[in-house]
Amino acid sequence: MNLEEQLMEEMKQAMKTGDKVRLSTIRMIRSSLKNKEIELRRRLEDEDVMKVIQGMVRKGEESLEQFRSGGRKDLVEKEQAEIEILKSFLPQPLSQEEMIRIIDETIRETQASSLKDLGKVMKAVMPKLEGKADGRVINQLVKERLSP
Repeated sequence: MNLEEQLMEEMKQAMKTGDKVRLSTIRMIRSSLKNKEIELRRRLEDEDVMKVIQGMVRKGEESLEQFRSGGRKDLVEKEQAEIEILKSFLPQPLSQEEMIRIIDETIRETQASSLKDLGKVMKAVMPKLEGKADGRVINQLVKERLSP
């Protein structure tokens, strides 16, 4: 079962159980996916679906910070619930130790020795960690590993 089919099944389940937050979040995901399909003019693969959902999580986390700074507790709770639902459709993120191990492996493979090689390492490591870790965290860890 691909990710889009899983979303349809989850949406049906949310309708049956009356879970309004889950239902509206899944509908929001499906709407974003449809827009992406129209933009790309092709059916989406699971990787594309994950990228769309990851983008939605990132936007939700940014909104969460704004709601917190604005003192909107009601919106904070709603946004947190939506983010948790979005994350449930993504693969489990790697632990920091696993990311560091993969980054160190990639640094050895690319024979990187300094921060000048950051781009080369990032280009090699991103396909390995795609969907399993946040790009900003990966970038920060690579910089730390390459710093003298």
